[in-house]
Amino acid sequence: MLFFSHILCVAWRSSANFSEILCCTSGRAAEADKPSDENLEAFLSSDENTADVMSNSFSILQQRSRFCFKELCSFRASNTKVLCCHFSSEGKFLASAGHEKKAMILRGDDFEVVTSGEGHTSIITDLRFKPKSSIFATSSFDRTVQIWDATRQIRSLLTLKGHAEQVTSLDFHPRKANLMCSCDRNDQIFLWNVDENACTRISKGASRQVRFQPQAGNFLAAASGNAISLIDVETNSRQLQLKGHVKDVRSICWDTTGKYIAAVSEDSAQIWSTVSGGNCIHEFHSNGNKFESCTFHPGYSQMLVIGCYKVIDFFDILVLADLRNLPNFDNSMKLPQLMVLAGSFIRTVKGLLEMRHCAVN
Repeated sequence: MLFFSHILCVAWRSSANFSEILCCTSGRAAEADKPSDENLEAFLSSDENTADVMSNSFSILQQRSRFCFKELCSFRASNTKVLCCHFSSEGKFLASAGHEKKAMILRGDDFEVVTSGEGHTSIITDLRFKPKSSIFATSSFDRTVQIWDATRQIRSLLTLKGHAEQVTSLDFHPRKANLMCSCDRNDQIFLWNVDENACTRISKGASRQVRFQPQAGNFLAAASGNAISLIDVETNSRQLQLKGHVKDVRSICWDTTGKYIAAVSEDSAQIWSTVSGGNCIHEFHSNGNKFESCTFHPGYSQMLVIGCYKVIDFFDILVLADLRNLPNFDNSMKLPQLMVLAGSFIRTVKGLLEMRHCAVN
């Protein structure tokens, strides 16, 4: 599977059936939009002076593992560049956004457009669904956060104002439905009570991305520069600082247990264990592919998916090389249906792949 540009976001979907779906977005061969927002080039990576490095990740995965891929369909998600994407927790909705300054909402079963909303006046930088809900939020370079309902049309439900700089990321707390955080380019983190339309706390520590710890939500992972801070949500105290990247961190993610954190910079990916004092347990190098985004598989938390330059890479953090060695893998397993969405620097969904558990000769 060939992608046309950087893969800037990846997201999994799960549902009841026993197969896996891989959804990949990419760009057509079109002239790239010229940046119109201040500091946009610093927020995004560029394809300029990047070698046309190809990877055979998919072919290796099919040959050496119990995963098989079949392209199902292609669709156009936006008229401009897609920067972020997310599935609702129950897999009913898929939202993507970026330069078009609005969110595109698609049904997770057939990928038909349900609704699209307009409201931001600048690019949308991040998008996250509230757990077990059709409600989602978007952050934007227009310095606002907006709340939407995927089942309603046209306008956002709520606009949260207070950031003095461009908002780069946000996330909902996994257990407290009214709690959300956002960060901006001034390294400020806002904690919001969405129900009351109020900011309850402002602190320092994140300029690139924020992600709450899954399940318990005790910690907030906050990326700024080349480091990630683990912040206690209740006390607002930094518990750990995860270092090791030379270049700025571009994306962070938790595994589903909340014990491990992965982060990617342009040239490397690192995984830390939060239960062992923040030790780095694995490091991978991009070898010219330029890492951009990352996500852990929700069913097999040892599998890390990384969006790169034109390709998606899969890493098994336990065996590192041979995915046939995944623990408890056998042909009789019933797998949850899972879907990964990848948003690229340019504008189009290139393919939707079905990923199944299959026999290896």
